[in-house]
Amino acid sequence: MKILRSLSLSFWVLSALCISNLVDWADVDGETLNVTQHAYVVLENEAFPQHSVRIKPVTGFCDPTVDSYVGYIDMGARHLFFYYFESRNDPAIDDVVLWLNGGPGASASLGLFMELGPCTIMSDTETEYNKYSWNSNSNMLFIDQPVGVAFSYAEFGETVGTTEEAAKDIAAFLAIFFDSMDGLKGRALHIAGESYGGRYVPLFAAEVYDQNRYLVQQGMAPLNLVSAIIGNGCSDIYHTITSYYDMQCSTSAGPPIQSISACTQMKSALPRCQRALQRHCEDTFDMINCPAAQSFCADMLHAPFLLTGKSLYDMRTECIGEVTDTLCYPATKQIADYLNLPSTRLTLGIDPSYPNISMVGWAVNAAFSASGDVYKSSTLHIAALLDHGVRVLVYAGKYDLACNFVANDRVTRDLEWHGTQQFVAQPLRNWVVDGQPAGETRAFGGLTFATVRDAGHQVPHDRPVESLALINRWLSDRPL
Repeated sequence: MKILRSLSLSFWVLSALCISNLVDWADVDGETLNVTQHAYVVLENEAFPQHSVRIKPVTGFCDPTVDSYVGYIDMGARHLFFYYFESRNDPAIDDVVLWLNGGPGASASLGLFMELGPCTIMSDTETEYNKYSWNSNSNMLFIDQPVGVAFSYAEFGETVGTTEEAAKDIAAFLAIFFDSMDGLKGRALHIAGESYGGRYVPLFAAEVYDQNRYLVQQGMAPLNLVSAIIGNGCSDIYHTITSYYDMQCSTSAGPPIQSISACTQMKSALPRCQRALQRHCEDTFDMINCPAAQSFCADMLHAPFLLTGKSLYDMRTECIGEVTDTLCYPATKQIADYLNLPSTRLTLGIDPSYPNISMVGWAVNAAFSASGDVYKSSTLHIAALLDHGVRVLVYAGKYDLACNFVANDRVTRDLEWHGTQQFVAQPLRNWVVDGQPAGETRAFGGLTFATVRDAGHQVPHDRPVESLALINRWLSDRPL
C-alpha cells in the first residue's frame, strides 16, 4: 500500500498517456515523498483493489492561507474529481467535512465558489478570500459526483444512475483517503450537502457506517462518522411536493404569494395528490404510478409558482436567466468560466482536451430520473443513522421553495427513531447569533432541525455569518 507521508494536515478522459505531459507521477520513498506543484501521487489499499486516489498539492489555489489539494478518485473506468482544503484553525486535530451539492448532477464547485468554500467567485477570472468559509474550523472535502458532473468523467460509456451506486464509490474513497493521509485515522467525519443532498447525505453516511465492519475485517481503522448534515434537503417526495401549497398559500414564509383563486384550486387538488404520492411512492414504490403522481402534483402545486417569474430557490427574488442554464444565479456561469480557463485547468491538472464544463450535468440528472432514484425517500436512512448513534442536522432557509423548511420540518417530526416522541414534544425556540435571532430550532438527542431567517436555498450564500455560526456550534456539539 502506498502511504502519503509528506502532505501536511496543518470533472474527457485522463489516461496516463494524455496527462504525461502535465504531471509527474510520484511514489513513496521510505518515509519521504517528494511532490512538486504539478505532480500526482497515487494512494492505494489492498482492501479496495478496484479503487485508488490520485492527489496533488495546489498551494495558493482559492485559499493561500492553507494547504490545499486536488485529485481524482479512480474506480476502473470512473473518475471523480475532488478538492481538499485544510482547516484555517488547527488542521492536525480539526474535523473533516465532506460537502456535496445536489441536482442530481450539480457540481460541488457551487458550494465551493458560491457558498461555504475558502474563496468566492467575483468574476469570470477572479476569486476572493471568504472569511466565512466552513474551513475556518474544519478540513473541507468537495467532490464532483457522480461521474458526468463537471470534471468527473468515465470511459467506455459507464454511468451512475442511483444514489446507492454512488454511495459505494464515495465510501471506498473515504476509506482510502483517511487511511493514507497521515494523521486522519480516527478523525471525526461529517457528511454534508444541500438540495438533492437530502438523498445523497443519508445514503452515503449509511454506506460509510456499514462499511466500517469490512474495514475492521481488513485490519483498517473504521471511519469515525459523527454526523450527517442536510441543508435545504429534498429527502422525501411526499413532504416536498405537498408543502408547495403551504409555502405559496399560507403564512408559513410570509403573506401568501398566490391569488385566492389559485390557492383554492391548489387546496382542492392537495388531498388527491397526497393520496397518490402516499400509495404509489411511499407505501410501495411503483415506477409507473409514482412518476405519474409526481407529475400531477407538480402541475397542480408547482406550476403556478413558475408563472410568477420568481426564483424557486429564493421566493423573494426574480429568477435571472433560464433555471436550466443559470439555476437563477448568474454566478454559476462565472464559476464555469473560471474553471474553464486554461490557467485554472493547468493548476488543477485537467487535460486541455477535456470539454468545457457547466455547473449541472443534465445527462446525470436524466439518468437518476430514469432509474426512479429522484422519486425515492431517504427518511428510513435518516432514522437508522440516528438509532445507530450518528447525529443529524437538518437546516433550511425560510425563502426556498424547492426543498423548503415546511417539508424539512415535517420530515424530521415524522421520522421513526427512538427519540421521536421526545423530539416532537420540543417547542421551536429562537437560536441567536450576535444577539440577534437567526432562526428557529428544535432538538432532542442526536437530531436538530433549524430554520435560517432571510435565507433561501443556499443558506451559506445568503447568510454567511449565521451559516458559519451554525456549523461551528454543530461541529463542537454545542446547542444552537
